[in-house]
Amino acid sequence: MVPIGVEREKAVDTRTYNDYRSSNLEREELLHARREEVRQGWGEKYIDRVHKKGKLTSRERIALLIDEGTSIQEVGTFVNYGLEYERGAKSPAAGVVTAFGQVEGRWCMIIANDNTVASGAWWPRTPEKIQRAQKMALRLRLPTIYLVDCSGLFLPEQSNSFPGARGAGHIFKMNSLLSDSGVPQLAGVFGDCIAGGGYMPIISDRVYMTEQAYMVIAGAALIKGAKSQNMTSLGIGGPEVHVHQSGCADTRVPDDETLLACLRREMKTLPSSAADYYRAGKGAIDPHFPAAELTGLLPTDHREAYDAKQILARLVDESLFWELMPNLGEEMVCGIGRVGGLYAGFIINRQGLVDSAENPGQKHPAGILYREGIAKISAFSRACNDDGIPLIWLQDISGFDIGEEAERLGLLSYGSNLIYTNSTNTTPMFTVLLRKASGAGYYAMAGMPYDPVVQLSTCLSRQSVMEGRTLAIATYNTKLDDQFQITTQDPEERAKIEKGMKSVEERIEQDMDPYVAARQMDTDEIVPLDELRTWLENLIEMSYQSSGYRRVKNPRIWSMHDLELMSTAGRGAKS
Repeated sequence: MVPIGVEREKAVDTRTYNDYRSSNLEREELLHARREEVRQGWGEKYIDRVHKKGKLTSRERIALLIDEGTSIQEVGTFVNYGLEYERGAKSPAAGVVTAFGQVEGRWCMIIANDNTVASGAWWPRTPEKIQRAQKMALRLRLPTIYLVDCSGLFLPEQSNSFPGARGAGHIFKMNSLLSDSGVPQLAGVFGDCIAGGGYMPIISDRVYMTEQAYMVIAGAALIKGAKSQNMTSLGIGGPEVHVHQSGCADTRVPDDETLLACLRREMKTLPSSAADYYRAGKGAIDPHFPAAELTGLLPTDHREAYDAKQILARLVDESLFWELMPNLGEEMVCGIGRVGGLYAGFIINRQGLVDSAENPGQKHPAGILYREGIAKISAFSRACNDDGIPLIWLQDISGFDIGEEAERLGLLSYGSNLIYTNSTNTTPMFTVLLRKASGAGYYAMAGMPYDPVVQLSTCLSRQSVMEGRTLAIATYNTKLDDQFQITTQDPEERAKIEKGMKSVEERIEQDMDPYVAARQMDTDEIVPLDELRTWLENLIEMSYQSSGYRRVKNPRIWSMHDLELMSTAGRGAKS
């Protein structure tokens, strides 16, 4: 690995840096405000209601569960953000907190019903959000901790959360798959645990219940209506029943605090992290250039170019990087760096103009996938998978090259090769949408449909088939000439077409808002640029925490070395 990057003053002039930084910070201030809004659940009134019952809120439980001095990395914060349901009801974060956290030095996935939002009920997308978190845990073999306080489905919206392939019942299949794969599951039941909420803890390896907790297939109110029997839910399925009679729970404890201490004790009995073993004595070292500078290096206007290597230099340890195949497909940069002392592969789109492999002596715009670049990153992706190296995709892409030459060169075939590679990789892959995430290029670079373990967006991210203006032209193509001008001379019809095109463009621009993507689970989390290094450091450490479930080869036997040799043989090194 060799040093990359330059000081901020050499990378971009001070005025431009300050302009970018000011614009990005304005967007990120909104992000912080919206995060805090979501964390409040249904607000102080409902927080007080939880406290009056002698219980902690879900977020207070998480704070006691995780190691002191650490914080969670929440995913799915903005699921359902801004949506309203029956009688104007909202479901911040879909009524469930899903987050990575450290407990007794081990990374785990925490899934906690938000008991300040309709008593932890399941809303539309709550099941999908829980399943997404379970899948992340399964892919990384992370112990999974359920903090259950769930009143069942939010019944007025049951048709949007009960049936379907990813309906509430699929949570229990994910419980089963985690168990089948040997992933530890721990459950703490703190209060209501009705219907599906009652099933969720049962497959866990350990189930703890507080004295206020109960697990029932049907609550007392439903039984009273169906069978005219008066009873309490606690009497039907409290700890006296499930710990001492049914065996559906293991241990009863007096209160929330004791239960959380028990979960921490259980976590301590699990194997410790293997990350230090894979670091091989190499500690985590900050980048030579501060990661906080990313806020002033990434232009807010997606049409402006920047130096991709300056981004990498602020993400990898010591700003050291081993670039593979630098002379091929120059629109793409791929290579190896350490993050937190652990090896990771990086693939990022260059921006601006680069040399054309197909037409020597000419330039073509980067941020687009061409034949040589596709072959390059496909080979690199396969090599990372073969060597067991986690792979980070940094997207800023407009799509595939198009046109007569692109078809003649067989881009469809090369693209299929890349798609196949990323669809069959088993090494952990993480995707970051820096700015543009357009067309099939978004798919090919391990976008959400190709199942990265986690997909992150920045406040600048724009997901769409194409830009709004381009899509408006495509929509009204039959009304336009070869220069995309409206053909009709009728003033009334012209005005109607202009209005329609403007409406399409504006709607597409609104749809590209990252909060829209996060609301409908088209991305996992929106993160500020200055948090990106921390996120990647933690995700890579999670990738190395569990040993034995995937190949992690030592660097002496990497196929990566063969790839470099074959790519440089017979070609002069380029400065």
